Amino acid sequence: KATIVALSLDGGEDTILVEGPDFLSSPRLAPDGRSLAWIAWDHPNMPWDATRLCLADVAADGTLAATKLIAGGDDESIVQPRFGADGRLYFSSDRTGWWNLYVAGPNGVEAVAPIEAEIGGPHWVFGQRAYHLLPDGRILVAVVSNGLRRVAMIAQGKYEKLDLGQGVEQVLDCPLPLGDGLAMIATPTHEPPSVSIKPDAPGAVMKIRAGTPPVLTEDSISIGEPITFPTQDTIGHAFWYPPKSRDHAAPEGELPPLVVLSHGGPTSMTTNGFALRIQWWTTRGFAVVDVNYGGSTGFGRTYRQRLDGQWGIVDVEDCIAAARHLAERGLVDRDRIVIRGGSAGGFTTLAALTSSEVFKAGASLYGVADLMLLARDTHKFESRYLDRLIGPLPQAEVLYAERSPINHIERLACPIIFFQGMEDKTVPPNQAESMVAAMAARGLPVAYYAFEGEGHGFRRAETLKRVLELELGFYGRVFGFEVPNLNEQVVIRNEAYS
Repeated sequence: KATIVALSLDGGEDTILVEGPDFLSSPRLAPDGRSLAWIAWDHPNMPWDATRLCLADVAADGTLAATKLIAGGDDESIVQPRFGADGRLYFSSDRTGWWNLYVAGPNGVEAVAPIEAEIGGPHWVFGQRAYHLLPDGRILVAVVSNGLRRVAMIAQGKYEKLDLGQGVEQVLDCPLPLGDGLAMIATPTHEPPSVSIKPDAPGAVMKIRAGTPPVLTEDSISIGEPITFPTQDTIGHAFWYPPKSRDHAAPEGELPPLVVLSHGGPTSMTTNGFALRIQWWTTRGFAVVDVNYGGSTGFGRTYRQRLDGQWGIVDVEDCIAAARHLAERGLVDRDRIVIRGGSAGGFTTLAALTSSEVFKAGASLYGVADLMLLARDTHKFESRYLDRLIGPLPQAEVLYAERSPINHIERLACPIIFFQGMEDKTVPPNQAESMVAAMAARGLPVAYYAFEGEGHGFRRAETLKRVLELELGFYGRVFGFEVPNLNEQVVIRNEAYS
């Protein structure tokens, strides 16, 4: 069980303040020290499914008394509680279907400024910040709408969009006040993210430090365009990146191959902030579509819950629908469409490759191949995640088998390359190794690369570079084009089959 503990700073005994729920997070002490707020939730819920916001008085001896529930329950997710200077408790709740701001005070819980957009997001990690309370009563917020995170100010219940200056279309999190200006991590579409400062002057933005040095000129940068496309039950969302290069052009009349990206999570989201992992493909003649499939955040609770019980179906259908939409518009070559993804996105990739002939190749980065192995081997935080995405065990064991790509190798009709970290505790190497062995035994073309010292999500520069080069070389071999200047030739088992 989780606990919240008061640590002694003078050598005395520590005091357990809260214990019992499966998970506790975000303990916040009121400015006067007389109240403590926190978030609690229990299996099988994840923090974006159902949480509780609790508040308790702090007694004279430092223990808690008179605990009460402020908000939350079975169909409400509370995130990012924070006390204002006046002692009132602010938080974000999706009770209306969108994470919006609320404040708890003497008159109960009140909405601050309702909007059909998200202020807040899934609690994958601690320390996220979607709003900041200013001393004059205004609230600085980062608002997510259609996958884009922009900055606004709430004043007297109304939103005013803030112009952060040229080139700062979006931010990673809500900016923080710095003197009379703002400090932020800017995530523009045309250059790497940067720590930036906006003084209190129109249009003036100072870049303090970029995440990476510039490596592309403007005429070789593809900007992600938000697009929508029809799916089976609603409208899907994605970002479209056409190929773009100053130095190279495709042969006359030739449509580009397409890389379909399926993000991780799956309860996550992708945005169109500049990313070299995407520009790698667009500068080499590939188009890219980065899909916010059903289940992604940033589009409201209803869109997020499209994936409940449907993981491996809705996400796959949305990726297929995005690819077909672009092919039907005559923007990509329907005979050269590939899909790639990592972690949960790797599962979507493998599920798509074992259920559709739309894709001609794929790349799985530490992806899930066997749902039963994932349910048995993963860590506590995600150990009941699949209860909602697939179904509770053991009742849904048949569904787990049906949705697991490892059980449908006979449906594969294209090559796959696998990349795996040997220290991965979330999706252990046995997932990829089982899939590779099964494909090799059936004579299917497959490549596998394992990396010592890498866990769930590659971190080392040499690994990231090698993965991209190997994957590009892999597609070159599959589609029959030469890739110059590669440091290594990819090794494909059963290549004659392709």
